[in-house]
Amino acid sequence: MLGPLGQRWAHVQGVAQRAAVLTLDLSNQERDLVVTAAWLHDIGYAPQLARSRFHPLDGARYVHAVGFPLVVVGLVAYHSGAVIEAHERGLGSELAAFVAPPDLLLRRLTASDMTTSPTGYPVQASERVEEILRRYPPQDPVHQAIRLSGSSLIDIANAEDARARIGQVHQVATDHYW
Repeated sequence: MLGPLGQRWAHVQGVAQRAAVLTLDLSNQERDLVVTAAWLHDIGYAPQLARSRFHPLDGARYVHAVGFPLVVVGLVAYHSGAVIEAHERGLGSELAAFVAPPDLLLRRLTASDMTTSPTGYPVQASERVEEILRRYPPQDPVHQAIRLSGSSLIDIANAEDARARIGQVHQVATDHYW
C-alpha cells in the first residue's frame, strides 16, 4: 500500500528495524506489539486509506478494521505526538475513540519513528524534527504540531534510546557473566 509513496516504505522499514533494537529489554509480547505497530504506523498515508488526511487516524481505522490487537491500533493512532496534530486538525474526538496504548510502548514506537529519517536511516531526533519542520510549510497542521511537540518528542527519543542502550549493556553483561 505504501509503494506508490516513494521513500515512505524505506522509512517504515527503518522504523521497524529501530523498534526491534529499542525493545530488546521488553517482554517478547511487548516487543512484538511495538514492532508490529512500527510496520503499520504510516499505513494511513496509503492513498486508498487516506480519508481524513490525518495518517494516524486513517491508519488506526484500517488496522482496527482488519483485526489487529487493540494495543497495536492504539500505537498507530497515537504515535509521535498524534494528539497534538489531531487537536490542530480538529480531529481530537475522532482520535479519542481509540484506546491509548501503554505509555512505555508508545514511547518506544515514537522514539523509533523520531530517530529514523524519511529514507530509513538512523538520525538524531533533533535532526528529524528539523527535517519535518522544513518539509511542511508553517501553516500546515503537521508543522504546527511538530513546532508545539518537537522538544518533547526529542526528549522521548533521547530517553528511550538511552534506556534501551542501558538495557542492552545489562543484557550483554548478564549473558557474558553466566
